Amino acid sequence: MPKVAYSEEERAQIRQRLLTTALELMGRQGIQHTTVEQIYQAVGISRTFFYSFFPTKEDLIVEALYLQQPRILAYARQLMADPALTWQQAAAQFLHSCCYGERHGIAVLSVEGQQQIFRRLSPESYQVFREKQARLFGDILECFGIQSNKERIALFTNLALSVIVLRNAIPHSLPLFVPEAADQTTAVQIQAIVDCLDSMRSNPL
Repeated sequence: MPKVAYSEEERAQIRQRLLTTALELMGRQGIQHTTVEQIYQAVGISRTFFYSFFPTKEDLIVEALYLQQPRILAYARQLMADPALTWQQAAAQFLHSCCYGERHGIAVLSVEGQQQIFRRLSPESYQVFREKQARLFGDILECFGIQSNKERIALFTNLALSVIVLRNAIPHSLPLFVPEAADQTTAVQIQAIVDCLDSMRSNPL
């Protein structure tokens, strides 16, 4: 028989389990292929109870992405600390892992996913999202040994997201792109971004 009442502590624990489970599933099989049903069944609660925590899947995705941010930063630091990698190799490996998120347990938003979340967020929530996003990319630049400012963070954000989104959009969302050249295209873009970052690193503010 399902439990009727939960304490605030139990609700907080269930909410955290929903987020960690969602992030694990989205990192493994992609955000677009992860359903609300998969998440609440894995946690062992009902659909109705799930929606008492998150009104929509998009609300859950946003918070799961916030939960992922420190993990992404920790991964960048791990690569930069690896003595077997040059700076350029570490930066390229980081970007490559993000482009192929499902192979590395990283949840990545598709073009459609970004549009859905944008429509869902209130102006205040959107501002929070942008601030957290800018903080993450700024921290990554600092991890790369690059002095950051607003302009550099904005440029790096767009460069990184463009290659990540493009790789994950071919061919489903961008059917006129050539899928056979998708990996090579990604490699060229990553190298261009690394060259840009290296230039920033060589030119302190």
